[in-house]
Amino acid sequence: MTRAPAGVRLVRTVSSTRLFARLAPRVIPSLDRAVHRLTGGRAMLSTLMLPGLVLTARGAKTGLPRAVPLACMPEADGSWILIGSNFGRPGHPAWTANLLAHPEADVSWKGENIPVEARLFEGEQRRRVWSRVLRFWPPYATYQARITRQIRLFRLTRRDRPDPPRLCP
Repeated sequence: MTRAPAGVRLVRTVSSTRLFARLAPRVIPSLDRAVHRLTGGRAMLSTLMLPGLVLTARGAKTGLPRAVPLACMPEADGSWILIGSNFGRPGHPAWTANLLAHPEADVSWKGENIPVEARLFEGEQRRRVWSRVLRFWPPYATYQARITRQIRLFRLTRRDRPDPPRLCP
């Protein structure tokens, strides 16, 4: 296994701390939203370290659209893995409940808006994906060790856009 560059190792170490878990949720999403808006959806500040997207899902209770910038693990088949780590804090992030209640959502990925469907990983499949997630970003192991809940993992796959209405001849 190759050793990560010093800057990456430093960010992994810092992102594993409890102080980061307390401060990051208050700062990073706001900065990501601002950069995302300023770049027309093509970039976020946090993507300097990890790939990211903006997920828009309907609220579990309200049904209203909720947009949240998230780190993701892009897959070779064009899908994405989302990790409900909540920075290693006790509760599940709200966006995971939203996807459980309303699996059809949209993502903004590198300037493109894409309709997606979410599926929660469970059992053996979750275990296999979790081991890949830990190779992708090792601090997730620290987050999991700090909490009693199991971090939720989702696969987002593209869904077909509805056909436009046909005009009668």
